[in-house]
Order: sequence, then structure tokens, then C-alpha cells
Amino acid sequence: MNYAFNFYMPVNIISGNNVLADNKNIFADLGKRCLIVTGRTSAVKSGALQDITSIFDELHIEYKIFDKITENPLTVDCYIAGKLARDMQADFVLGIGGGSPLDASKAVCVYATNEHIVDDDIYTTKVENAPLPLVLIGTTSGTGSEVSGVSVLTRKDGKKQSISGKNYYAKYAFADSRYTFSMPFSVTVSTALDALCHSIESMFSPRADFLSKEFSLMSAKMIYPILQKMCKTKELPNDNERNILYYASLYAGFALNKGGTGFPHGMGYALTEDFGVPHGLACAVFLPQYLKEAEKADSKLYKDLFDAMNTDFYSLNCLFSEFCSFDFKISEEQIENYVERWATLKNFKNSPTDFNNIDAGELVKKLFLR
Repeated sequence: MNYAFNFYMPVNIISGNNVLADNKNIFADLGKRCLIVTGRTSAVKSGALQDITSIFDELHIEYKIFDKITENPLTVDCYIAGKLARDMQADFVLGIGGGSPLDASKAVCVYATNEHIVDDDIYTTKVENAPLPLVLIGTTSGTGSEVSGVSVLTRKDGKKQSISGKNYYAKYAFADSRYTFSMPFSVTVSTALDALCHSIESMFSPRADFLSKEFSLMSAKMIYPILQKMCKTKELPNDNERNILYYASLYAGFALNKGGTGFPHGMGYALTEDFGVPHGLACAVFLPQYLKEAEKADSKLYKDLFDAMNTDFYSLNCLFSEFCSFDFKISEEQIENYVERWATLKNFKNSPTDFNNIDAGELVKKLFLR
């Protein structure tokens, strides 16, 4: 067993109930003006927005709210929010929500201090000035965006693409699982599947090491039984299970931070873009094939994973089939376009075998050919 590891985690993570009120002095130290970035509903329904604005009012911190972040956030909207932060001379940015608002907030901080970066330029243009300090508050149990240096945005051509590095980490992440309690059943399932994909994809990544694999195992062990129960009962998790799912998503984020994602994530983007499939489901539909590749590459680690989850491949595949049942079909021409697009997809190289874009096309045919 190789116990060596390399781990970069610059985010100051503060967790627990009432974590905002108990640590409000941190906001006073960050400055007097803040841009709050969020979507249209989750920040309000979760109670997080009310909690933070009350604290800002008490501390006399001026703020503006940019609540136009959509699912699969657009670079154009992030640029607009960045310009707003610059115009109001914000001292820091605070993102509230699931993966979309949190990922968007990371980009907003870059746009705010780099006037030369506009829209899709963020993928190709050098970041010359340090981004604004960023604080994140998560309201879902899936993306792990609070603890990762990855931002997934949607280009002007409608294609999703990630960007990552030291400029995309938060300074602080406030983790209070109670803000996830307002998630409906469908969102709870999709985000939990996303977190499970993070755990498993990163676990078998060539970049994974001892520590990241331990985070993967711990996360998968926590998530799978709750998904299994939800699949059987069609009921929402109880408060304790919500708490478990949230912390498991953070552990998956730690693993993701080191190992990254494999081909299920890269392929899943297409289903989200073209058919509106929620991100977690779009990734999970390809995970059984990823596991088949994983077993070829490392049968012992594969066994460790299923032992941790206390299940087998057949049972997991049945669960995924239940949650990821889609009624659309994909034409052969569209699949050929995907194969061409995926020729440069880096996620294949971050997967455990030589599974490639041609193999991916055959998999899509098997699952979705019209």
C-alpha cells in the first residue's frame, strides 16, 4: 500500500449548525461591500439568503444581489455579474446555491478584477489580477463546488466547459447542512448521484492517490444506502440523512479536487445541453460502463468500493436504471457529432482504461440510438 499523497486545499471550510451567525466576524474582516451571486429560488427557500443579509445589515455591509444565474450558468451572465461587482467596488463576492451559482461565483470573481476578460475569453485569456475574495454557501448535496477549484460554465455556443486552477477556489466555505433541507426529491436524487459519480470517477483516476481514494470510499459508503432507500420508498431523506448526504458531497469534493472526473462527466454534458437531463442523472447513466472499465484496471480497488457500499454491480446498475430512465432517443447523425466532439475530450485520459470517443459513441448507440 502506497500511503503517499499530495493535497492542495486552500479553502477555509467552516461547518456546523448556525455556522454563519457563529462566525460573522469573518465577513466584517472581508470588507464593506459585497456582491451576492445566486439563482432565483434556492437561496431564498433554503433560508441562507435571509440569514446572510441579516448579518450584513447588522455589520453595515453594503450588498447587491445578482440572482440571474441559471442552471448551467452562462459565461455571459457571469461577465455581467463581474462587471456589476467592479462597478460597485465590491470587496468580496458571496455565492449561495447549488453547483451552478457556486461555479458562477468563481468566474464572477475573475471577471470582476480582469476587465480584459469578456465572456468566453475566460477559457483562453490569462488572469492578470487576483480574483476578488470569494465566500460560498452550498444549498445542495452534490457538486462539492464549495471545496473544489473547478468552475463549469456554458459558452455562448451552448456547450458546457470547465475551467480550473488556483483562481477558482473560495477563500471561505460555510457548510451548514440545514440549507439543503428544502431540496425536492428530484434535486436530492440528482445531486446525490452527482456526488457519487465524483467519488467513483475520481477514485479510479490516474491522478488519484491514497488520501483521495479514502475520501472517495468514505463518500460512496455514505451516499449509496440513502440513494438505495430513496429508490425503494420514493420518499425524501430524513434530517439525519440530509446531513449525511451533505457532508458526503464535501468528501466527494475533496476527492474530486485531486482525481478529477472521468468520461461519465464529459459525456454527460451532451445530454444536459441537448436534452435537458439534470447533470447528476446525465453523468450517472454512463457510470456503469465506467465501473466495468475500473474493474479491468484495478480489481482490488473495485472490490473495496463495492464492499464499502455493501452492494454489487447488479444492484447498483438496477438503481441507476430506475433513476436514469429517459424517454428520448438520439439519432445516428447526432451520435457521430458527439464522437467527433469527444475526440479532444480530456476526461477519457483521466479514466482508468483506454476507453475512447469511438467506444463512447458505441455506448451511446446501445443506450439511446433512435
